[in-house]
Amino acid sequence: MAINPTGAELKQLLVDDPGGPVVMLNLLRFNEGGQVKYGEYSRSVLPFLERYGAEVVYFGTGSTALVAESGQDWDAVILVRYPSREAFTRMVSDPEYQAITHLRSESLTEAVLQATIPLH
Repeated sequence: MAINPTGAELKQLLVDDPGGPVVMLNLLRFNEGGQVKYGEYSRSVLPFLERYGAEVVYFGTGSTALVAESGQDWDAVILVRYPSREAFTRMVSDPEYQAITHLRSESLTEAVLQATIPLH
């Protein structure tokens, strides 16, 4: 299962850029003990979010799935607003950030990371 974006996916993110801020949707499924390790990642990523002008808009745990196929429920949902797609790609490419990504990777069995575009 995919956990982290590839270089090609980051390039496509920039090609598809409509301009302006972007809210990244994160859907997370933790492995056993992964919530603790993800908590460590969450604390470690805060300085990078600040450095690149991003903010966590929402962070919550999954609850009752009302409309979902079996296996489509998620352990956590996070929305993070970045000032631009370029800021997001600079952050995830930052060598200092790369040094902490193992915490995220080691905590998850599956993830969705999707850029969103406002409808208004």
